[in-house]
This record gives sequence, C-alpha cells and structure tokens, in this order.
Amino acid sequence: MENYKNVTEFVFMGLWENRQIELLFFLLFLLCYLAVLMGNSVILLTITYSNLIEQPMYYFLCHLSLMDLCYTSTVVPRLIRDLAAARKNISYNECMTQLFTAHLLAGVEIFILVSMALDRYVAIVKPLHYMTIMNRKRCDMLIVVAWAVGFWHSIALLLMVLSLPFCGPNHINHYLCDVKPLLKLVCKDIHIVSILVIANSGMVVVAIFLVLVASYILILYNLRRRSSAGRRKALSTCSSHVMVVVLFFVPCIYTYVLPAGSENKDKEISVFYTVIAPMLNPLIYTLRNTEMKSAMHKVWSRMSHSELK
Repeated sequence: MENYKNVTEFVFMGLWENRQIELLFFLLFLLCYLAVLMGNSVILLTITYSNLIEQPMYYFLCHLSLMDLCYTSTVVPRLIRDLAAARKNISYNECMTQLFTAHLLAGVEIFILVSMALDRYVAIVKPLHYMTIMNRKRCDMLIVVAWAVGFWHSIALLLMVLSLPFCGPNHINHYLCDVKPLLKLVCKDIHIVSILVIANSGMVVVAIFLVLVASYILILYNLRRRSSAGRRKALSTCSSHVMVVVLFFVPCIYTYVLPAGSENKDKEISVFYTVIAPMLNPLIYTLRNTEMKSAMHKVWSRMSHSELK
C-alpha cells in the first residue's frame, strides 16, 4: 500500500504544449460541449415526450443520448478547465473516479450500440415477430445487462490500477485519467498488466465490433427480399447506426489494442470518442430520420403553445 501512496496527485500534460493553441481549443471544445449538451438533450426530450419512446429503436437511442451526455460530462468539463489553467493537476482519488466512471459509461454505451444492432436485425430479418421479440421487458433487460457488463469491465480495470505502485513520476501524457497513460507511470514491469488491459478492453472492443459488422452484413443480405421503398428506409436507418459504430469503435480499437509502452497518437485519437462522436450522434440520427424530425416539430410546437398559454 505504501508504494503507490507516494503519488497523491497527477498532472496532465494535455493535448498541446503551445499556450496559444490551448486557448484557441478552449473555445472550440467549449462550443463542442455545448453542442453535445444541446443535441443530446433535444433527442432525450423529443423521444421522452412523444410516442417514439414506445418503439425499441428510439428507446435505445434515448439511452444512447443519455450515455453520451454523461460520458462527455466526465471528461470534457475538466479538459476545458485545464486548457485555460496554468497547472493541470488532479488528485489520485479523483483520477481513479474518472477512470472508473468513464469506462463504466463507455462500456454501457458499447452494449447499447449492440442492442440497437440487434433491434435492427430482428426488425429486418423477423419483421412479423418484431414486437414480440423486442418487447419492453426484453428492452429493459438489455439495458440492465449493458449496465452490468459496463460495471464488470470498469471495476475489473479499476481494481487492477489500484493494485499498481505509483512511486515517482506523476505527469500523465494525456488530458484524462485512462489506463494506458497511467501504466506508463507505474514503477514495476507492466508487461503482464498491459496484456490484461488489451484483453479487458482492446480484444473485447474488437470482438464486439466484428459482431456488429457481421450483423449489418446479415441485415444487408436479408434486405434483398424487401421492396425498393422498404429497402431504402432500412438502409437509411442502418447507415446511421453504422456511422455511429465506426465513429466510436475505430478510435477505441486504435487506442486499446496497442500495448501501453508503444508510442502512438492515443490522446489525439481519443478526442473522436470523447467529443466528436457524442457531438455528431444527434445529427446523424436526426438529419436523415423523418420520424425524428416530425416528432421534434410536434413536441417543440406543443411546448411553445403551452408556454404561450
């Protein structure tokens, strides 16, 4: 225990060492965070206050937006603060809390994306049994499973990091407390721990990504039987899912598959799944979705009318 209690705080090195660039990106990330809050809140309110919440696809989308809001809020506010601060420090306990929370919410989000792929697969491959298979009880169960798996993943990662000795350098070459940059500060051989991290995070993400790709290939194969109008609608919905999956998974795979000691662009690439993907998800799911646009119009019209009264 005494070994790693030598380090009581960590100092982030941040994304850039240039002060002018940091101040410029302070404004940029602030605008991005406001866009994440606004876009995902609009989706949450639209689905919650309309009939769309009864449909499994939008039920999962509602949970995805909630995860995007929560996940981004564990990382970006501190990043924005640090971009304007001279010293980017974080206590040991706060660092461990951020590590656990970020991995918990990311794990839940990954399994919500799996649930959304399952929903689309059932809707296209077994349309006559869709509402029986994807009933509300089963949807609730999938969300509970997502939280359980996310918790298992994050608690395993946290316990592993808590057991490691941090007894010297405390400068994290990143803008958040993540397992790989923390491993570089450990004062013992990390070869076995690095393999465990790749197994816990990297290989799991790769396996899930391959399952998702296989499910969308099966969906495309089954679309041959549909009419051209039905095919167009299904392709429009599935293409939105595919874009979101690629935006989230490809940077995650790059970050977590490579070993901790290797020199790569982890912190720059991680911006894709901490900021860019949560910001673009609302646009991807609404711009090409007539149901969402119609529901948004009705909900906001109803709200504006009630305010006038």
